Amino acid sequence: MKFTRLGDLLVDAGVISDEQLMQALAAQKETHQRLGETLVSTGVITERQLIDALQMQLGIDYIDLSEVEIEPEMTKLIPKNIAKKNSIVPIRTRGDELYLAMSDPLNFMAMEEARAASRKRVVPMIATRTGVDHAISMLYGTEGAKRAIRELQQETEQIEGGARNIGLRTSDLEDERDSAAPAVRLVDNVIERGITDRASDIHIEPQEEDVRVRMRIDGILHEEFNIPKELQQSLTSRVKVMCGMDVTQRRVPQDGRAIVRLRGREADLRVSTLPTVHGEKIVIRILDRENKLNTAEELGFYGHNLEMYNDLLKNRQGVILLVGPTGSGKSSTLFTIIGRLNTEEVNIITLEDPVEYNIAGVTQVQVNEKAGTSFAEGLRSVLRQDPDIVSVGEIRDAETADIAMRAAVTGHLVLSTLHANDALATLDRLTDIGVEPYMQATALRGIVSQRLVRRICPHCKEEYTPDASETESIGLDPSKYTQGVKFYRGRGCPECFNTGYRGRTVVAEVMVVDREVRSAIHSGDRAAIRSAVMKSGFEPINVNARELVLDGTTTVDEVLRAVYVAD
Repeated sequence: MKFTRLGDLLVDAGVISDEQLMQALAAQKETHQRLGETLVSTGVITERQLIDALQMQLGIDYIDLSEVEIEPEMTKLIPKNIAKKNSIVPIRTRGDELYLAMSDPLNFMAMEEARAASRKRVVPMIATRTGVDHAISMLYGTEGAKRAIRELQQETEQIEGGARNIGLRTSDLEDERDSAAPAVRLVDNVIERGITDRASDIHIEPQEEDVRVRMRIDGILHEEFNIPKELQQSLTSRVKVMCGMDVTQRRVPQDGRAIVRLRGREADLRVSTLPTVHGEKIVIRILDRENKLNTAEELGFYGHNLEMYNDLLKNRQGVILLVGPTGSGKSSTLFTIIGRLNTEEVNIITLEDPVEYNIAGVTQVQVNEKAGTSFAEGLRSVLRQDPDIVSVGEIRDAETADIAMRAAVTGHLVLSTLHANDALATLDRLTDIGVEPYMQATALRGIVSQRLVRRICPHCKEEYTPDASETESIGLDPSKYTQGVKFYRGRGCPECFNTGYRGRTVVAEVMVVDREVRSAIHSGDRAAIRSAVMKSGFEPINVNARELVLDGTTTVDEVLRAVYVAD
């Protein structure tokens, strides 16, 4: 292959200009990335444009890694450290040739390392960076887990002494794995797989015959692999020791936490165990410290909802509630609000169970029911600390609700979450737990009800003409919307692991309690409340959901799955 510089190749192909190349080269000195990565990350070109240009100029084949089954024996040709360092994946061999998928086929040092390791002639193929990372995770992660399983099965004793530290610590998953005990390597491989695949939760579920490992990606659980039943106790013990739990206690639920580092990035793990008829189930929540959302726009608020949201945050006293089912993103929105209001002029105190993200400049309190610190008790203590803004992780009972409402009436801004189906149903929920209508009217400033829906993958997004049943299912008149209207979906590609979705966004409704709404709430008349709310500029969540379908953000199926759509 002729040695060609990527910048010259892209300029010759007309993909970028000389000026853009100079700017990218200057930025590259700051980012220390390869030129292709810099051009894509700065938005000069898309990854698809880069791939097309390299294919055309170099005559290299493109490979869709999501459609390729790679044999585990390939790991013997290219070690994992070389694959991860150079972002390369061995695909197959033919005679003395090794076909190698690369995100950068001009990385000749990577090809030389692969040639030296495999002792074969390298045939480069181009693939997306996401596809390569996922293939590495699938090939080497599964291979590492299987190797650890085999070694564990060969051992005559359960490995519990192999775990080294008790309590919260930082584990470097890459540095410790090769010399660690098999149980340690097995757990580390599972966690690394979850982080690489952008999972929010890892479920380790004992069954009658084996142990199932599932991962929640973009809100949906996917089964990854199974672990032999006889290794269950070693696996459970390793997780417990890693997270500072009591290894000997198997009959009561436990909670723990740990910090892990992967490729220079740190992630917090929140771990919960639950005794079941087949053993202890483990759920590991992954909180990426570098993946926090900082603005309402990043969460997915826009247009009218964003205006209403911004109006809510102008209040300096009263109660603002975030409502929705479990997993609807309430906590993320709460952290975003706290981050926006966090200035040196105000004293913000949070009550959390557990504390998920550390926020500089905010006093965060861990609720501990066993030690006698409930939300209600903690809130009483917090109010003696001269707060301007109080955040209560969740209103769970009448006592907490009463204290929160009275704190708001006495001049504090109180932020909290509550489980309710929608904004209007929140008023009924507050009444059910004992908050009188007059107190709701006096204290409430607004309610944000939200869900999370998956975004259509931008790399494989395509339009289609919906049929009458689809338009009608989200409240559109088929006679008006079947002619000419286009809906969108993802056909599946390497970037989204063939799901058609990549990432999630908020779908929401924002209710601001103005004077008329306050008066209607005080009266307790449900018809009057609904009428006043609709006059206040309130748009139901169904309207926001339809907008997201029509503008191509998400699909009809996803809206019907995540959002209750009523007539």
